[in-house]
Amino acid sequence: MDLLYKIFLEPFVQMGTAPDLLVQTLWEGMVGGMLYALIALGFVLIFKASGVFNFAQGIMVVFAALTLIGLHAQGIPAFVALALTIAVMFALAWSVERIVLRPLVNQPDIILFMATFGITYFLIGFGELVFGGDPKTMITEELFLPKGSWDIKMLGGFVSLQKIDVAAAIIASIMVAVLSVFFSKTRIGRALRAVADSHKAALSVGISLEQIWVIVWFAAGLVALVTGIMWGARSNVSFALEIIALKALPVLILGGFTSIPGAIVGGLIIGVGEKLGEFYWGPLVGGGTDSWFAFVIALIFLMFRPQGLFGEKIIERV
Repeated sequence: MDLLYKIFLEPFVQMGTAPDLLVQTLWEGMVGGMLYALIALGFVLIFKASGVFNFAQGIMVVFAALTLIGLHAQGIPAFVALALTIAVMFALAWSVERIVLRPLVNQPDIILFMATFGITYFLIGFGELVFGGDPKTMITEELFLPKGSWDIKMLGGFVSLQKIDVAAAIIASIMVAVLSVFFSKTRIGRALRAVADSHKAALSVGISLEQIWVIVWFAAGLVALVTGIMWGARSNVSFALEIIALKALPVLILGGFTSIPGAIVGGLIIGVGEKLGEFYWGPLVGGGTDSWFAFVIALIFLMFRPQGLFGEKIIERV
């Protein structure tokens, strides 16, 4: 009985006796969830345009952030370095389309998926060669990102809101809204969905695969850049940051691989659930819940709703 009480009742008693800590935990979970959603958004963009999971999205986050820091380290002003980094991400998108994707048109999806593995390890090696393997500090002050926090008196205590977290939540929300409109309201957005359904059908109606793939990889590169800046502002930028991208897998499973709103909802579920589990249930199970909680939730969803909350149910004739 004591064990059952500790697992099922004690955490809820703690939530009720210290509501300010609950609000603080929920806020930190929401911010983490928004950043997970940004990473997942990059995967969704590529999947919508090719029907293939882009394993390289995680290293693109690191590569974009390191490019920005590296250019600024050469004495280039921060916003000029930001513009040059955007140009680098466009060059990367163009190179991926020209060198990797174009020769693989109409190939099986597994071939394209394995190609993203190759892109990943190329960017890791090239990045370490150019930038080195040491952790780097994000140039938050030069980009005028806010520092410090607001301490708000609430529910008998104080809730601390980091200004950079508030900025990250606002920027992530704006980016998700813009991309949602882009995919649903523009001609290019509709063409992206057609390309994902069938390369041959898209070509037959005059859709340029080359142009679509460059656009979508560039958009994913911009998402990676914003994600790298936001994550880098909260911690150092290093190649270990790529591991965080693995958290996008549970987010995609929850939200659906083709849904932009699903990415944001799935990210919030994972982020908030992870923080609640870490703070309230972590001490009861010895800690480390943040390393497996998201994947357990994803496993449950796979058993009962494999297409995710917003994903389309795919029915294939056999």
